[in-house]
Amino acid sequence: MEQFRKRCRAFFDTLWPAEEKTLVFGEGRADHPPIMLIGEAPGEQETLQGRPFVGKAGKNLDAFLEVVGLRREDIYISNVVKVRPTKVSPKGSVSNRPPNREELALFTPYLYEEILLVQPKMIVTLGNVALKALLGKEAVIGDHHGQVTRAQVQGQSFAVFPLYHPASIIYNRSLTETYQQDLQKLKTVI
Repeated sequence: MEQFRKRCRAFFDTLWPAEEKTLVFGEGRADHPPIMLIGEAPGEQETLQGRPFVGKAGKNLDAFLEVVGLRREDIYISNVVKVRPTKVSPKGSVSNRPPNREELALFTPYLYEEILLVQPKMIVTLGNVALKALLGKEAVIGDHHGQVTRAQVQGQSFAVFPLYHPASIIYNRSLTETYQQDLQKLKTVI
């Protein structure tokens, strides 16, 4: 894993030599964990702390783990994109934005390598970005959430359980019940 991180860091340092982009790598049990959670990209708090899922979505993630009976240290947590995608408002404030096609194209091969290194028993994708990275650009979370499917990663097959992103229930409270039902389904399959 350390070699993977060094190679990743060396590649991305050459892409943005004038900028300080903090790479936020995955963390947790990196050897055959019961699940590998994959999100979209780090946000502000994740970038500041250098850890995935520690902001508002991290609080929801902790509740999610409690429901399924796992601890953070039992699983592996990562993101498709390892840097914070940002936008600047007309007033000059910086906020998160979804990763663009270029960022996804740059980082997805590294995600695949990370999956092959970790060899999780099951991958849990959080939101559309992670889902599309594994199942293709036509996949949408509304069609796949709460169901076990399979994804091919460089010739290896992995079980995938798509969930809505934990942040989505912050912005769309109507998803709360669906999200809770999906968590109960996940608990029965892991």
